[in-house]
Amino acid sequence: MIVDVVTAGEARALPGELLTELAGFYASDRAFQQLGGDFPDPARIRPEDVAVSLADDLAHPDAEVLLARSAGRLVAVAVVLAADPDQVSAPSGTDPVPEPVPDPDPWIALLMVHGRERRSGYGRELAGRVEDRFRAAGHRGVRLSVAEANTGAVAFWTALGYEETGSRPDRKGHRCRLLRKAW
Repeated sequence: MIVDVVTAGEARALPGELLTELAGFYASDRAFQQLGGDFPDPARIRPEDVAVSLADDLAHPDAEVLLARSAGRLVAVAVVLAADPDQVSAPSGTDPVPEPVPDPDPWIALLMVHGRERRSGYGRELAGRVEDRFRAAGHRGVRLSVAEANTGAVAFWTALGYEETGSRPDRKGHRCRLLRKAW
């Protein structure tokens, strides 16, 4: 498996042919897309829909998109960030404006495997490479969130050693489990 890394700056101007490839990739797993609710019609995902979907994560200057290929085919995609995209705030004494709670862990915003390649080991391999990159950069762990309704993803991540640290709603109000893996 070959992994290409696209940084946030590069990703903001993804070429049309890559967006077209990503649209087909995203549409390959309708069940995953229905759980996330990012696309009005998971059977008809267009390149411009993918660009809009990625825009929130790519607004972070430290975002990276990892494109995993096998035999030239796109088999898995990950989006990683230096921090939680929905960083929580906590009150600070008498200050009426909440301050961000520091969290040193990077964040896996998305890890998705092509629908025809599920259970092939690509997700596990890409997750391992993401972890290796963060470990090499000196991080002590990594975090992510998974929709509670996505029981397959919860099982996947816990099998990889991730532990539940809490829960909260995502931007769309779906209940999510927060997971962390330390090393």
